[in-house]
Amino acid sequence: MTKVMAVSDAVAQIPDGATVSVSSSSTLGCPDLVLKAIGDRFEAKGHPREITSLHPIAAGDVYGVKGMDYIAKDGLLKRVLAGSYPSGPSSVEMPEIWKMIVEDRVAAYNVPSGIMFDMHREAAAHRPGVLTHVGLETFVDPIRQGCAMNDKGAAEPIVDRVEFGGETWLHFPNIIPNVAVIRATTADEHGNLTYEHEGAYLGGLEQAICVRNNGGLVIAQVKRVTARGSLRPHDVRVPGHLVDCIVVDPDQKQTTETLYDPAISGEVMRPWDSFALADHGVEKVIARRAASELRCGMTANLGFGISAMVPRVLLEEGHPDAVTWAIEQGAVGGVPLSGFAFGCASNADAFVPSPQQFIYFQGAGFDISFLSFLEVDVEGNVNVSKLGKKPYLTAGCGGFVDITAKAKNIVFSGWFEAGAQIELAEDGIDIKAPGKFTKMVDEVEHVTFSGKRAREQGQNVLYVTERCVIQLTEMGLVATEIMLGVDPQEHIVGPSQGRVQVAENATLMSKSLLTDGPMGLEL
Repeated sequence: MTKVMAVSDAVAQIPDGATVSVSSSSTLGCPDLVLKAIGDRFEAKGHPREITSLHPIAAGDVYGVKGMDYIAKDGLLKRVLAGSYPSGPSSVEMPEIWKMIVEDRVAAYNVPSGIMFDMHREAAAHRPGVLTHVGLETFVDPIRQGCAMNDKGAAEPIVDRVEFGGETWLHFPNIIPNVAVIRATTADEHGNLTYEHEGAYLGGLEQAICVRNNGGLVIAQVKRVTARGSLRPHDVRVPGHLVDCIVVDPDQKQTTETLYDPAISGEVMRPWDSFALADHGVEKVIARRAASELRCGMTANLGFGISAMVPRVLLEEGHPDAVTWAIEQGAVGGVPLSGFAFGCASNADAFVPSPQQFIYFQGAGFDISFLSFLEVDVEGNVNVSKLGKKPYLTAGCGGFVDITAKAKNIVFSGWFEAGAQIELAEDGIDIKAPGKFTKMVDEVEHVTFSGKRAREQGQNVLYVTERCVIQLTEMGLVATEIMLGVDPQEHIVGPSQGRVQVAENATLMSKSLLTDGPMGLEL
């Protein structure tokens, strides 16, 4: 008997009050057809009502794939927990889910992506929730916001601070999903799923096991259906006995603005010279200095923003595979992509399921992480997860908290001031006009990374800007390298109002960072 059915019939089985887990990362893996059908059924029938939705990484974007916006309706959505949320520039309209959050119409939480996957694993095995060090001293910790994004969220805490075995931990009691909505490329009639056109394995197996072990409903959206017995067992990522319903969407996008690119799913390998290099400019200068921290043979994690340019620096310098990149969606090796395709990689060595990738990150098996910052404070705390004035310009924490919890070496990249006018020359930078405000503040709006905990754990932390390289020390933020053309007092100490001091033995940053063309980087 086939499990293939109309999407309306599949979503009609979702009960009121359900807890629904969705496996995706923006458009990558997003089961958009099913989410739209849930919203449509609510509009037509008034059901399902009062659901809780779980999203380890964001579902949907602001560029045509609505994802969780389809279920962002009063009466339908009661509570939402997500590692990240759809985000975009101020030129696009605020997503509906963000309107609900800022207007306090839904209990909302930003939970680190790795912890979200951990929650599924623990609920599947009927263990008593997640016990973790990830998030201590950050906004995840109940001593701060406890993941809550608004008053409704704060009124219903989801995490406790506990003592166990002589240590302090964060405890997330189980929130048990009874519906999973996952996506694959191909299903056979029994429900076996393969992922040959997907750019990542985003926890679908873990979510399906969790829901099945708790007596729930698993809906799989796929691109196509084949006969039972025609799939190679080694290719099946989710076995059919875990799947209840199959819904077909032949037009599902591979990722944002990309219908299908075989290089993203590892079916073809691109020549190295087919990748665009980073444009010459201030951000490339920052990325070059960050790249200088690399050594041949390292495994490096990579985040969004300026940091995403670092692999392109290595390409330009003739070191395309000197470093193994590992990103949270699961790609290992190759070249992480940027722009709309961020979260994907071409020429990858492997695609590790995202939940397992986060285990690797939480245990700090990698050598170094390159991440970006919105603001840094005198304690070395970093905010990337909240902008009170324009909340949807940031997606939230994603995997940032999991990655930085124990990382041995972290390089944060960003502008020293927002909106400064800077010209590059071969012999230095010329700061034509100061920025609107410094990113070096007394206290960050949201603690996504704890400088205090980093110092306690002996983590090596750098903040790379166009003006200087700042080191986190016991004395606070200290600039140890100065860019050519920068006056330390006028351009660093003054604009930061003394929050960044300059080391007596500070050195000059290399002139080669400023060249238009390869800088001669040797790893």
